[in-house]
Amino acid sequence: MGIVQNIWWMLVLIGVMILIHELGHYWAARWFDVRVEAFSFGFGPRLFGYRKGETDFRVSLIPFGGYVKMTGEQPGEDGSEDPRGFLGKPRWQRMIIAFAGPLMNILLAVGLLAGLYMNRYPKVVGADGPATLGFVEKDSAAAKAGLAEGDVIVAIDGKQNPTWEEVALAVIGSANRPLPVLATRKGEQIIATMTPLLDEQTGVGEAGWSQHHEIQVGAVTPDTGAEKAGLKSGDVLVALDGVKLGSTLKLHALLREGAGKPVQLTYLRDAKETIVEIQPKLTELDAKEKRWLLGVQLTPRVTFVALGFGDALNESIKQNKRDAGLILQLLRGIVERRTSGKTLSGPIGIARMSAEAARDGAPTFIWLMAQVSLNLAIFNLLPIPILDGGTILMLLIEMLLRRDLSMQLKETIFKLGFVFLMMVVAFVLYNDISKILPG
Repeated sequence: MGIVQNIWWMLVLIGVMILIHELGHYWAARWFDVRVEAFSFGFGPRLFGYRKGETDFRVSLIPFGGYVKMTGEQPGEDGSEDPRGFLGKPRWQRMIIAFAGPLMNILLAVGLLAGLYMNRYPKVVGADGPATLGFVEKDSAAAKAGLAEGDVIVAIDGKQNPTWEEVALAVIGSANRPLPVLATRKGEQIIATMTPLLDEQTGVGEAGWSQHHEIQVGAVTPDTGAEKAGLKSGDVLVALDGVKLGSTLKLHALLREGAGKPVQLTYLRDAKETIVEIQPKLTELDAKEKRWLLGVQLTPRVTFVALGFGDALNESIKQNKRDAGLILQLLRGIVERRTSGKTLSGPIGIARMSAEAARDGAPTFIWLMAQVSLNLAIFNLLPIPILDGGTILMLLIEMLLRRDLSMQLKETIFKLGFVFLMMVVAFVLYNDISKILPG
């Protein structure tokens, strides 16, 4: 039943992405009077559909993708000399048609987040302040660079007065690369060079630090020490055994050092502090990791507000710009072999994330849909033959040369692009399967 649910929610998610993407190509083609022979949801044999005008709108057998078939798309095929064919149009029009699909995915990502923020915008308490370290793990890259809890990052990799998101972005894409950091500690400047390590599990750079934030209980696990002690969702954790808590990672580190001993937890509820004793429980997170836990799901303390349309749109654009920067950082890191390809997910990974997001509720599913839409747009804009970005690149080259590339060269480039794309598909499938199998 779980597999069926995963597939169903993935088809819902991917289905919206495909429909929006291909509508972009279709509308742009129709705007420039290009004859569209087929609008297909899926690949392979036609299952069913209907014809409207000169276009066959169909659903095909393999649902993982879709396409818009325009007359004379490839040199040498029937209709390539047709003035209403794709190749019969000026190169700038063909470029717009190719770009319209990714553009629609970008607009969808912006629109989804804007709509979400108009109803439920999560504002992390204290997020507007400086990038302050709430925890630095022992023997981590940050600790070896001389940084400590309470330090304020005032510059990183040339970026002055960065937000915590900008700090995290710099670290993620800098595995095994020296990263200049300027911090302040009690009014004194700390000049450091930190080399983030490659996290084998996530495939990105890891500094071993975390932002200072208040820790809020999101949920309490039944039949655990936290439930027996009376903790509730919304409680704010203040201290453990008298040690002030400034981040979730610090809490986990203190529990690890305690090795299962009962702890005195101080929490805040309705402006009143309470101290309770809790017995941590050794919990198996996966086949490779066990951790001492209290029995609560923890999140940075957030408040939810409803933004007006203008503010919601502005926040959505800023968030999508940050997410796009992160995606490009990861891709650059993979190319430069500073980031692991394990960060890439395929259909199996997307299916699992889709089902989990659907179980969490509409806001989480909408957020995931926006993320996938943005990822799809950026992936399609990569200068790889067979993708929209490859088409745009070849059109730009032809515009610079003021002539068409030879048919033989185009066919060779297309075949190489197809082979490369199939290698990527095989790789992400291997990634997905390796994350599921034990060991």
